[in-house]
Amino acid sequence: MTDDPDGREPAEPETAEPDTAEPEAAEDDAMEQPEPVEPAGEVLFAESGGSWWVVLIGPILVGSVLAMEVAGPGQVHWPVLAIFFVLLLGFSLVQVSAARRHVSVELTETTLRQGAVTTPLADIAKIFPPNHGHTPEDWESASALGELHGVPRRRSGIGVELTSGRLAQAWARDVERLRSELTQAHEAVRLGLPPRGTPDAGRKPGDQGVTGDQGVTE
Repeated sequence: MTDDPDGREPAEPETAEPDTAEPEAAEDDAMEQPEPVEPAGEVLFAESGGSWWVVLIGPILVGSVLAMEVAGPGQVHWPVLAIFFVLLLGFSLVQVSAARRHVSVELTETTLRQGAVTTPLADIAKIFPPNHGHTPEDWESASALGELHGVPRRRSGIGVELTSGRLAQAWARDVERLRSELTQAHEAVRLGLPPRGTPDAGRKPGDQGVTGDQGVTE
């Protein structure tokens, strides 16, 4: 080996570093893939919380007053009627929209939505029977399911105990029907029965491990 005329040692050849960007990118893509969403099943019970026909009350009242003023000998107060029309229509729109968002109920085979909050039926450990006695039960003072603290007006509560140990109240206007549907759906979830309409809907809980190639099990 000959020395560099300038007195410097010859540079060592650079070694190529392994490219790890592709495996990391593939790992990130795998982590970003969304988890499969379990089917909720059929809707068993639903209450809208508010009817849109309530919005028509304001325009009907203003129209009635307008008709009387037009038919009468006096002057028609167009500015006042227009202001009342806008106020009544806007108030009713806000009221119905809020009711349909916060006081609506939807029960499926796997979930119970109270207002804007959905609770999986698997998170419910127990459903209490109705209290026909004079002594109040503990669940009757519990908070309501959903974003509201208490049971909404003109609704009745159903006592439930969540898997976390917290007592709560499911609620609806037709509380007896909700209790019946909720009890049956909760029992199906507890037994591990899949929602109707899914590929495993015809299987029994003990047949989950049986495949089509096995045929008859011993």
